[in-house]
Amino acid sequence: MSKILFVSSEAYPLIKTGGLADVSGSLPAALKSLNQAVRLILPAYPAAKQAIGKLKRLANFHIPSLGEDVSVLEGRLPGSQVITWLVDCPPAFERPGNPYLGPDGKDWPDNAQRFAIFAHAVTAVALDQAGLNWQPEIVHCNDWQSGLVPALLSMEAQRPTTIFTIHNLAYQGLFPAETFQQLALPHVLWSLHNLEFHGMLSFIKGGLTCADRLTTVSPSYAREIQTPEFGCGLDGLLKHRSDVLTGILNGIDTQEWDPASDPHLARHYSATNLAGKKANKRALQAAMGLPESDSLLLGSVGRLVEQKGVDLILGSIDHLAQKGIQLAMLGSGEAYFEQALLEAAKRYPDNISVQIGYNEKIAHQIEAGADAFLMPSRFEPCGLNQLYSLRYGTLPIVHAVGGLADTVTDCEHQALHQGRATGFCFTHPNTDALKHNIDRAAALFAQPRQWHAVMHTAMQQDFDWRNSARQYLSLYQQAVEERL
Repeated sequence: MSKILFVSSEAYPLIKTGGLADVSGSLPAALKSLNQAVRLILPAYPAAKQAIGKLKRLANFHIPSLGEDVSVLEGRLPGSQVITWLVDCPPAFERPGNPYLGPDGKDWPDNAQRFAIFAHAVTAVALDQAGLNWQPEIVHCNDWQSGLVPALLSMEAQRPTTIFTIHNLAYQGLFPAETFQQLALPHVLWSLHNLEFHGMLSFIKGGLTCADRLTTVSPSYAREIQTPEFGCGLDGLLKHRSDVLTGILNGIDTQEWDPASDPHLARHYSATNLAGKKANKRALQAAMGLPESDSLLLGSVGRLVEQKGVDLILGSIDHLAQKGIQLAMLGSGEAYFEQALLEAAKRYPDNISVQIGYNEKIAHQIEAGADAFLMPSRFEPCGLNQLYSLRYGTLPIVHAVGGLADTVTDCEHQALHQGRATGFCFTHPNTDALKHNIDRAAALFAQPRQWHAVMHTAMQQDFDWRNSARQYLSLYQQAVEERL
C-alpha cells in the first residue's frame, strides 16, 4: 500500500471547469479501490465546501513567507470513500464561480498569490509539518496551479517522491518577473533551469523541471509535446526530460457513463442489445427541437474555442445541411463562435440545433442519441468525449492527434474487415478533411449491418479508470525505487 497525496485545483463533483476535474475526481477513487492510502487535496472554494457537505477542521498553520493563515478541512469526495482535504484560506479562495476567473471572465489578478498559498500549504502537508500526523510517499501534482509544489519540495533533503501530470501544456501559469519577488520564493529557483521562462515566472516549469517523474494523459501527446508544433515553447525541456516522461491514457467513470443504466436516457441499451439507441435519437431530436429524421445525426459537446476545431465545424455547416445531416451541439466558449453557431441554427433549423452552456443531462443525451460524434480538435492531450462516445456506440469523427489518435481506430478497409474499426480519423485539421470524413460516416451509416458491427466494436473498448490507475501505481513504484 502506498500513501499518495493527490494535488489538484479542481475535482468533480466538487468543482469543475474541464477534464482536470474529471481526472481528479476519478483517479484517486480508482487508486482507493486498489487499496491505496490516497488523500485528495484542493483549495476550499465555496462550491467545493458546499458540495462536500460535512467537514471537520483538522489543522491550522501559518505560511510565513506569504503572511497567511490557512486551515485544512477534511471530508469525503461525494460518491467515494476518498478522504479529501480542503485548504481553507478565505482571502484567496472564498470567491464564487469559476476558480480561476472573476465575474468579468478574466483571470483573477492575484492568481499567482492564490496558488502559491495553495502550494505552500500542500508542501507543509507533504512534509508532515501541517499537524496532520500523516506523510505521503508520493505527491502527485497536476497542471500549473500545483506546479510550485515539486519546486518547493526539491529544496528539502527528506521529501516524498514527486509526480507532475500535464493535462494541457497550453496553460502554463505565466506571470511577470516581479511576481517571483512578491511571492518570496527561494532565490535559487529563479533560473532557466527552474521557474524562469523568457523573463517571466512560469508555475508549470516548477513541475516540469523539479518533479521526479512527468506524465501526461496519452502516449501520443507525450510524444507531440516534445515537438515545436505542440510544445508551446517547452519542447526542448520536455525532450531533455523525455527519459522520465510517460503518457498514461485517462480513463472514464464507467458507472456514470453507461448506456445500460444511465438515468438521463430515454431508454437503456448495451452492446448486446442496441434496440434502445433509436429511442434516444428520437428523444434527442425532440429535446433539441430538431425534426424527427432517420438521417445521420451528429453530436458535439465541448468548449467552443479554436483548439476544439469549432471553426472547422462552422465551415462544414452548409455541407451538412445540403446532405440532410443533422447536428446537435452543446457548449460554451468564445463569443464569436457562440454567435456564429446560433446564427447557423437559425439558418438551418431542421438541421442544426445549438445549446449554449453546459447541461449534464443534455450531454448524456447527445452521447446516447447521436449516431456519430464530432471532435476535430487541433490538439487534444487525451479527450474524454470520444471515450464516452465509444462506450455509447456513437462513432467518433476525430482529428487523429493526441489521445484521439490513441483511442479511435479508423474505418479503413482492413480495420473494418478485421473488426477493429471504431470511428473516422483524419490527419489534417481543415474543413475539407472534416467534410470528407462526415461523408465517409454517412456512407457507412447507409449500410446498417456494417454500422452496427462498428458500434459493437466501439462499445467493447475498455477505458475503465482502474486500468489507468494500475499504470500509475507501477510508475509510482518505479519513481520511488529510483530515488532510493
